[in-house]
Amino acid sequence: MKEKLIDLFEYTNHFNVEMITIISENRKLVDDKTISLINHTLNAQQIWNARILGEITFEVWQINPFESLGEINHGNFLKSIDIIKNFDLDKKVEYQNSRGTKFENSIFEMLFHAVNHSTYHRGQINSLLKQNGITPVLTDYIFYKR
Repeated sequence: MKEKLIDLFEYTNHFNVEMITIISENRKLVDDKTISLINHTLNAQQIWNARILGEITFEVWQINPFESLGEINHGNFLKSIDIIKNFDLDKKVEYQNSRGTKFENSIFEMLFHAVNHSTYHRGQINSLLKQNGITPVLTDYIFYKR
């Protein structure tokens, strides 16, 4: 199971890099919503990692300096892989959401959510890219595996 989850984070990392690249190459054409969504996508993975590790989290919708997005993505990837390799994925972790409500989920559930969440938002970003005349990135998992 750990190997499959690592594969999903490699996929996530790969297409986050692609999204950051296409946005960077088309900065004059992308809108504020696109910038907000790529930041949110990266922030969310940082938040889930931090919840598992008991660290300070980013804000859900904070806007990071664009030049730092690649570094944030890479750091998220390394932390997620470290968690997968070194933690019991069935372990339950208590945390609070952004509104302060307490929840408890397994590390696997939290990490899988982070992957799924980023896939969802990359789809939204692709729609916005297309609306702004930019060819979307083919981000389907099967394309990655081919």
